Formats: sequence, C-alpha cells, structure tokens
Amino acid sequence: MASPARHQCLIYSGSPTTHLRGLAAQTVQKLNENYRCLHLNSPKSITALELHLRILGVDVAQETARGSLVLSSGQDHLMNGCFNVDGMIGRLETTIDRALSDGYRGLWATGDMSWEFGPNRDFAKLAEYEWRLEELFKARTALSGICQYHSDTLPREAMRDGLGSHTSLFINETLSMVNPYYVRRPVQGLGAMGHGAIDAAIEDLCRLGN
Repeated sequence: MASPARHQCLIYSGSPTTHLRGLAAQTVQKLNENYRCLHLNSPKSITALELHLRILGVDVAQETARGSLVLSSGQDHLMNGCFNVDGMIGRLETTIDRALSDGYRGLWATGDMSWEFGPNRDFAKLAEYEWRLEELFKARTALSGICQYHSDTLPREAMRDGLGSHTSLFINETLSMVNPYYVRRPVQGLGAMGHGAIDAAIEDLCRLGN
C-alpha cells in the first residue's frame, strides 16, 4: 500500500476557492522540500491559486520559469474529448522521470477530476484510472499528490469511487486522515459497505471541509 501521506483525496462541496488556500500551503511545503509541483485545473481555479501562492510569499513567475511550479489548464491528455487511462498514466510516469532527472526529489501533483475528465464528462473509466494510479503510487515512491473531488460537479458514483480508492483524505492544510473507506478493489468493497454509508461519509467530509 502507498504511504497514506502520498496518495490523498480531497472531497468537498461549495466554491473551489474555499480549498485553494490549503492546496497552496501544501504546494509551498512541497516546493520547500524540492518537489516539482503540478496543478491541473480550470483557468479560473488556476488564477485563484496563483493569488493564494503569492499571498504565501511564492514568486509564481520565478518558480514557473525554473520549472518547479507547473500550473496548467491544458487538456491535451484527452483523445477526441475523452479521457484515456493509459495515456494519462504514461504522462505521469514521464513527468516523474523528468522531475527526477532535473534534480527534484520527485513530483507532487494535484488535479480536479471534473477538469481532468474533460467536456464529455464520461466517468466510466474513473474507477479504473484511480486504481491504476494507486498502483503507480505503490511503484513510484517519488510521486505524491491530491485528487480533488467536487461533489457539486461530479456524479455520486464518481464520488464513491474517489472515496474508496484513496488511502488518505486531505481535509485542509493542517489536517489529513487515514481513509477508513479505502478498499483494495473497486465495487466489491464499497458494495459490501452499502451506498448509504458511503454517501453519508461523503456528506460528512463535505461538511468537515467547509
């Protein structure tokens, strides 16, 4: 199993800007630890994140120019508007290798799942992607990060998949917790608990983060 501190899930409701302060603080910590930091999100969220980073004293232009900070709203990982699991995993592996070859301790990455999956919003491959990603975390100790799940923009089944496939939950910049709903395989483990319990946990996490 990957270290609980490395593969985390942020589950929240309401405005995404509420949680950008925590993500910015985590970014500052990882920059100080000599990680390359990658953010993948909508243009609006990236702009808001830049503001939070500047408030925390980060010279965004300088960190971007030297390659320590990568802020992207690109969706070139999509194929004809559709999410491709193999393509995304391959890109992450390449990005990890480049970070290491450039002298960083590794890659810290965070992305909004709604944005990553593109305009077609086909989340049928989300469970497969998260479990492939978990295997990548196990294999590549230089990788750490946070997957962002916004309950206002994602279908309930996607939220259930997100909760079940992460070893750790990111609440804010001062609080993370081991995920008691983590299962080693999708569907079977979550199904055994019942959707009611899972949905209640999701609602609790949304309230906790607000």
